[in-house]
Amino acid sequence: MRENLAIIHSPLQRASSDLAGDFGAQVVGALIDEVTLAPKPGLVDIRSQGAHHDLDWKLMCKSALALQLTFVELAQAGIETRPLPELRERIGAIGRDGEARMMDATHGVNTHRGAIWALGLLVTAAAREPDDLAADAIAARAAEIARISDRHAPLQTGHKGEQARIEYNVGGARGQAQAGFPHVVQVALPELVRSRQRGDSETAARLNALLAVMASLDDTCVLARGGRSALAEMQSGARRVLAHGGAATLSGRRDLKALDRRLVELHVSPGGAADLLAATLFLDRLQVEAPATTKPNTTNA
Repeated sequence: MRENLAIIHSPLQRASSDLAGDFGAQVVGALIDEVTLAPKPGLVDIRSQGAHHDLDWKLMCKSALALQLTFVELAQAGIETRPLPELRERIGAIGRDGEARMMDATHGVNTHRGAIWALGLLVTAAAREPDDLAADAIAARAAEIARISDRHAPLQTGHKGEQARIEYNVGGARGQAQAGFPHVVQVALPELVRSRQRGDSETAARLNALLAVMASLDDTCVLARGGRSALAEMQSGARRVLAHGGAATLSGRRDLKALDRRLVELHVSPGGAADLLAATLFLDRLQVEAPATTKPNTTNA
């Protein structure tokens, strides 16, 4: 009888589980949308490895699918755990487990480390208040979580992005999160909307959103590989594409191809911008395909 009772779930538990599952699926969908988008300058997409030798579209998709459970667990934590310090440490542990899961799926290749951080915070924040899924509200909640320290996190990871953040004195992924993802809320999402409103294709609109981020982001992935000179070339190249009408125009597409060639020559890839594009697509998805499950009335986990 005890064994039978162990598998019985209350309606609230089922509602919570369904909601977390919906959010996790939305994150994975956004990650796959991001990596499939083409042509992305210097980045892996469905037609190219970009500036990478150890990554391709199939591996990125495999990694995204392997992380679905991680994002479901993060959403579940957002639903269940109300005290912010407790929530921060819980999602930190889930994120580190997710990174190990990613490395196992990819045989040691870093495919989505930055995305686990950015989208992990956002999916947690979204699930925490599923009745308020406005992009700026989710980003503000994510920032509140990100600004809390995790006692169990390593003081230094040794990751290239972290080293670049320190060496070049830029905010990096941590700074973006703690500031409420300004390049998502104030840059990429508005560009996505503008491009759609003027009749650009969805592919062009998403590429323009990426380019808008690239045009001003101090991308630590680029800094780590190419320093400030490569960053300046990336930013000026992205601004040139947008100034010539973006990815929907013939002139803009020519500039986009030239920027892609140059970043590949420099062996730099704007992975930070790609993570923020995935975050943008996730928040955009929530405006159209918000999980329909009613928010469960939860208390402290």
